[in-house]
Amino acid sequence: MTEKQIGGNGMAKRQPTVLRVPENGAGDPFFGRQGNWFEVIFESSYDGFYITDGNAITLTLNKSYETISGLRKEEMVGRSMAELVASRVISASGTLLALERRESVTMEQQFKTGKRAIITSTPVFDSESNIVMVVTNVRDVTELYSLKEQLEQSEERNRLYSAELEAARSRQDRNPSSLIFHDKSMQNVINLLNRAAQMEVPVLLQGEVGVGKGALSEYIHSKSKRRKEHFITIPCASLPDDTMAAELFGLGPGVSPEYPQGKTGLLEQANRGVVFLDEVEQLNHESQTRLLSVIKRRQVKPLGYGADKPCDLRIIASTSADLLALVREKKFREDLYYALSVLPINVPPLRERREDIPYIVTAYAAEMNKKYHQKKRFAPETIICMQSYNWPGNIRELHNVVERMMIISKNNVIQPEELPITDNITISQKESEEYFEQVNLHKLVEQLEISYIRRAYSRYGNVRDAARSLGMDASTFVRKRKKIEQGRE
Repeated sequence: MTEKQIGGNGMAKRQPTVLRVPENGAGDPFFGRQGNWFEVIFESSYDGFYITDGNAITLTLNKSYETISGLRKEEMVGRSMAELVASRVISASGTLLALERRESVTMEQQFKTGKRAIITSTPVFDSESNIVMVVTNVRDVTELYSLKEQLEQSEERNRLYSAELEAARSRQDRNPSSLIFHDKSMQNVINLLNRAAQMEVPVLLQGEVGVGKGALSEYIHSKSKRRKEHFITIPCASLPDDTMAAELFGLGPGVSPEYPQGKTGLLEQANRGVVFLDEVEQLNHESQTRLLSVIKRRQVKPLGYGADKPCDLRIIASTSADLLALVREKKFREDLYYALSVLPINVPPLRERREDIPYIVTAYAAEMNKKYHQKKRFAPETIICMQSYNWPGNIRELHNVVERMMIISKNNVIQPEELPITDNITISQKESEEYFEQVNLHKLVEQLEISYIRRAYSRYGNVRDAARSLGMDASTFVRKRKKIEQGRE
């Protein structure tokens, strides 16, 4: 057990206790004529008591001390405190300090049982100022420390929750690019997401890096019955292998000196809410096994000691890997794969939904114009050029290119030659020919015009400013907008 002194020169000194033994005492300084009732009080005390003589030899201790410390009376009586410290039965002694200083000493102490206590060792003097015994009072304050840590954790959870709410409000103020779609394949994905949101089943989002799986997981949460509860994203690839299980499932009391009362894991923090396991294939074997147990038993067990805790979670996982191939290679548990993929959803890469690129670019341009207080747009031929690029980084790469152009372009209308991707268009000649054979250029330019007109009017709220932002006169803007509203070409 460890001890930390919390008394000192700054504390008011207690008056010395003087022992007066009654004439009819039996020679025992504790249990004389009235020993029976004293022993009852001694053993009934909630506080622990440890008593030595003036030479630090253990005389007695009560049951509460045994419970708090984990030490047994029969092992301690008759033993010297100096011997106990030397043999590391205890790490330090308040008794020895009280004998040395001839005054009360108060210390903080932690025992091998995991309990924490405040101890006060008080010397007792006879009429000639000799120390005849030292009485140590041990107050168990484990619950107080636990309540303090729970309060701190609660405050931290409230802070995180407030941040989540603010992030949710921020997400509502913008339309995620992953959810801007006209392509039929993405329509099918959104239909599946809407159905998945109403079901309490695990969802596995599968797709290349950058396709927007994170935004889609947030969409499921926002449409689900748990939308008012926590949504916690866990980037599995960022968790160190040696602390991964501790971060996810928590620590029991006494497992780590850094967290003597234990540590709440991320899954327990998300209780009653939704957790998004991004890049789930990065989980190590121990974490895979424990996660499977959480899914099956709806309970989380911290590492080390500690009881299982209820854990009611909605799990959404994502992967950019071939999980079945990892299962065959024994790198991912087969039973966990099937537990996570009750509803697998494949998210198409951007090159398979080129029809959506003009709308996504327009949305990003509007977002960047607002952010940087400018009025820039992409020329129709520039967007056509962007549609012919393969976008290996998918929506994430598209976002970066749009923002870069909005920052570095000196023109209000961004031209194809300004794009950083024009020298890296990687689709094959055959794919390019097939793509452009399918493109109705008149219809594509018309779709871009419709998108710009709608967004300009939505942003400015009046015809004059909206028309000016697009470089057209007000009468032309009104005529085109009227055609759009009537659904005519």
